[in-house]
Amino acid sequence: MCGRYTLTVPLSNLVDSFEVHPPDFDYPSRFNIAPTQDAPVIAQDRGGRRMGLLRWGLVPSWSKDPSVGSRMINARSETVAEKPAFKNAFLMKRCLIPADGFFEWKKVPGQEGEKPSKVPHWIHRKDGAPFAMAGLWEEWRPKEGDPLFTFTILTTESTSGIRDIHPRMPVILPDEAARRWLGPVAGPSGLHPLLRPNVENLHAHAVSTLVNSPRNDVPDCVQPV
Repeated sequence: MCGRYTLTVPLSNLVDSFEVHPPDFDYPSRFNIAPTQDAPVIAQDRGGRRMGLLRWGLVPSWSKDPSVGSRMINARSETVAEKPAFKNAFLMKRCLIPADGFFEWKKVPGQEGEKPSKVPHWIHRKDGAPFAMAGLWEEWRPKEGDPLFTFTILTTESTSGIRDIHPRMPVILPDEAARRWLGPVAGPSGLHPLLRPNVENLHAHAVSTLVNSPRNDVPDCVQPV
């Protein structure tokens, strides 16, 4: 799964990296983005690629209560085309979630008589460059007030390099796959081949348990321990 991630590069870097229109909002360096928080998301329309701030945790348009979003932070790529909460967005509302790292927790056996623990790891590209995670977005309209725009991150099996940390990871799309993901691909058969484990050279190191709390959003969250 993917329950926390980072985006520490300036938005101007994303404009260049993802060929997107300059956004009309500011966004600080984030070292611990958590579910239900707003984050930059890239989608495409007839005017080209655009970036906006959406809430993490998909709320389907037919939902009675937006609180369901807290349980919809990830969508499994293997079943996304069949799940009622995701299948419409999979065909019509795909997006990219820019990031420069994500966190996974490795289960570590405890000492004799102690419970197992979970050690957080930050996983990122060695060159520090941002990458695109595959996502879906939705628009939910309340009876009164403004619409709520939300997103979820697609996951897949982990690559061999990080499988010992966690069996799942976000779908990371290389440039050509990202273009196809945002484009008018016809049906699930054209989309599923894009949702493969990332084969780029990712690096992982253990980090402080500071990241366990979403209140901690500081550079120390990604420092090796």
